[in-house]
Formats: sequence, C-alpha cells, structure tokens
Amino acid sequence: MSAIGAGGQARSQPLLGGAAEPTLLEMSRTGRKAWSLPPCDVPETPVDEMVPVWARAEVPPALPEVAERDLVAHWSRLANRNYAVDLGSYPLGSCTMKYNPKVAEEVAGYPGFTSLHPCAPEDAAQGTLALMADLEAVLCEITGMDAATLQPAAGAAGELTGLLIMRAAHAARGDVRRRVLIPDSAHGTNPASVRLAGYDVASVPSSDEGLVDLAALRALLDTDVAGLMLTNPNTVGLFEREIADVAAAVHDVGGLLYYDGANLNAVLGVARPGDMGFDIVHSNLHKTFATPHGGGGPGAGPVAVTAALADYLPGPRPEWDDEDGRYCLVMPAKSIGRVHSHHGNVGILVRAFSYMVALGPSGLKRVGESAVLNARYLQSLVADRYPSAYSGPCMHEFVASAGPLKKAHGVRAMDVAKALLDRGFHAPTVYFPLIVDEALMVEPTETESRDTLDALAAALLDIAEVAERDPEALHRAPENTPVRRPDEARAARKLVLTWDPLA
Repeated sequence: MSAIGAGGQARSQPLLGGAAEPTLLEMSRTGRKAWSLPPCDVPETPVDEMVPVWARAEVPPALPEVAERDLVAHWSRLANRNYAVDLGSYPLGSCTMKYNPKVAEEVAGYPGFTSLHPCAPEDAAQGTLALMADLEAVLCEITGMDAATLQPAAGAAGELTGLLIMRAAHAARGDVRRRVLIPDSAHGTNPASVRLAGYDVASVPSSDEGLVDLAALRALLDTDVAGLMLTNPNTVGLFEREIADVAAAVHDVGGLLYYDGANLNAVLGVARPGDMGFDIVHSNLHKTFATPHGGGGPGAGPVAVTAALADYLPGPRPEWDDEDGRYCLVMPAKSIGRVHSHHGNVGILVRAFSYMVALGPSGLKRVGESAVLNARYLQSLVADRYPSAYSGPCMHEFVASAGPLKKAHGVRAMDVAKALLDRGFHAPTVYFPLIVDEALMVEPTETESRDTLDALAAALLDIAEVAERDPEALHRAPENTPVRRPDEARAARKLVLTWDPLA
C-alpha cells in the first residue's frame, strides 16, 4: 500500500519503518527539481547536433521530478531500512560476510591510488606496482604457491582464469582432455566456470561423512580428466582429511588440482593449499581479506599457481628490474592473455593488502583460528534443536538441518530464516548445499563476539520453541520488516521484470 493516495495526494509523511515508502514516480510533482546549475558560459549546442533525431524517443521518458530535500530523505529512509554488515550479524554460510575494518577503506582512498589512471606509464605508478608485487608475494606465501596474477575481478573470474590456465598447460603438451570433476557439494559457480572453459562437468559424490568419496573419485579418473575443482574445507564446512590421497589420485592420471578459495579464511595461517597438493588456487579477497562483499561487487579473485604453471598466468604482471632499478610490467612467456581490461580492481587490492599488513602473520593466523572457534561454539549451542548434517567437527561454517522441525511441526528452513529477521539477525544461507535436507548453512565468521553468538543461538532456540507451540506464527514471519514474505510461487509464475508507473 503506497503512502500516496489516489490522484497523487499525500496521505501522511512516510516514517522510518512505518508507512510504505513511495516510489520516486509517486513523489513526482511537475516543476520540482533536485539540481541547479550556473548559467552556461559557453555557446550552447543545438539538441539536433548532440543527439540525432533517429536516436531520440518520440515521447520523452517519464522521469520523476522531485525536490532535493525529498530526494535525500527518500534515499536516506531506504538506506535505514536496509540490513548491513555494519549493523549486525550476517551469518550467510559460504559467503563470509564479515565486518571489514575501516582502516583498509581509508588507505584505499589515498589520492595516490584513487588519482592514478590505469594507463599511466610505469614510471608514474611505481608505488602501486610495488604494492601489487608485494601482494602477489604475500598471496603466494599464504597459499603455498610460486606465482600469482591479480587480474581476475571476482571469485568466479578467478575460477575461469584457473581453468583456462589448466587448459593451456594440457594443450602445450598436446594433451586434449575433455572433463573436469567437481564434488556434488561444490559452489554453484564451479560447473558454470567449467562449461565456460570448454570442459564437460562430471560430479563426484560425497561420502556419508560429507567428504569426497575417494573410491568414487578413483572410478571417475582417467586420462580424459583435466582436473578436479575442490575447496578445503569443503562446502559443508568439513576439512577433507584425505586430501593428500585425493591429490595423488588426480596427479596419477596427469590431472591438475584446483583450489576454490571461497573458504580460505578457515585455514588462513594454519594450512596452505600448496602443501595439500593443489596446483592452482584462487583467493576471494572480498571474502577473506577485508574488501566489500555483496551487492554485485567490486571483487577480486587473484589466482596463484605452482612454478610449472607460472608462464601461463595472465599478464602483464609487475616485476622488479635490477638493471633499471624499478618495477616493470611483463607478460609471461606462455600467457593466456588478459582477463581484465587493465590490472584488476586495484582499489580492492589496496584494501586487501592494507588488511594483511595491519594484521601481520600472527594476526592472519588468528583469523583462521577464530573463524573455526566461533563456528564450533555456535554449532554446539544449537545442536540439540538443529542437528548438523554431518558428525565431523566443522571448520568455519556448519550445515544444520531444519528437517526435524519440518517433520514434527511443519516448520521449514525458510520459516526459520524469516523468523530470524524479526529477531534482528540476517538469515543464514538456506537450502544449500542441495545434498542436505532443509539445509541451514551458518557461518558466524571470525569477527563476531561471543555476546553476538550467544544472542544468535538464543534466537534460533526461541524459534524452535515457537515451532512447537505455534508453527503458524513462523509461517507468517517476518512480521516486523518493511517488506513481508513474498509469494515465491506467484513470483516464479508471474514474474514482472519491468516497472510500469501506469500499472
């Protein structure tokens, strides 16, 4: 219901969290504007010269006319209705939505970084090139790799880059391979990246313990397999205890082992993918190293590789030239080419490097340890009502099941998630991974206090109690949010993709 009534007459002033917020088109009044410009001091160009007739719409678009004060208030009210990492717990499993220190944001805003044009000559960019080279070195140390590229602009872009490197390395040996193996609990971007790289996807089933079924993996391995994509800890939050055997099996058929770095913060400073036998590693800087996450980016997904694959990295990369005494941009000998128009999302790289420098080696190790401690603590608090899908000790996240609540009271994972919104928490990931019935995938991250974890656990336990005495209340949730639960079935059947102000 709109706060603007029939005929465009305002019924009441929109209030925070109260009346429905009108759209800008509903607020529009002819003649109002939110801008003012000084008189033009250059000759005005006729409209016909700027925009040819054929490029203009016959009828001007119905753009809203809103006063500046009303416009600012509109966006401020909307902003105050949004939930954000800086407001409270955001336990989305597999996403690592943690608080990001503002010092990294401040450093990334230094004029020396923000004013640097991506096409600036090397001599004018020595500071930034030095930072990029140092960041590559730190990432290699963290992952146990030998060389890295910073170009990929997101985790999925890192996946595709790693797979193209895999493809180029096999092709250089005259080895044509057609399949890449992926666990059935893998991130959804993995199979999409495999297909984009020109490979076929083969799924590896999980064991009853939630780990890669080693026997099933060996049955799938042959000389047609280019590699295996895996993250460790895996997507259900468990450490792959047989990772050395998995790596040996893949390498025995000439395949390569690819590490999806989505869960890197669970082992940060404690274990390295390179030591586990991985050949290619991408790191989600926007998950692990204090850069903005969510809302579509920007992100950064650097890829690090073993020495045998270094020549295939995208370029150019920053390298120190002893003879010239400066950093130069160099294209690797067998490079797959650029995967970004310039050098990656440099602002994100600066944020990540600032975070690493601020924490140092011991601080980064504490990140990994705290991520695991927080997840295991929260898991233990709610285990009686929300049993974990697998019995092994979790790492940075755990997958619980609302299956018992559904069976006993008809309360599903979606009901639990919506009810959490009424209690001031963002919901965890639901219905992923698909191999778990009524999945609740929870990742508290290393940045939440014990007080927050206790409060989140209390909210989950309260929801379980409500499920016993009044399950219908949970079916109605959320009841205290600006937007109530949408009709998902209707939305799927009658999807509206455009806004019609006359509808």
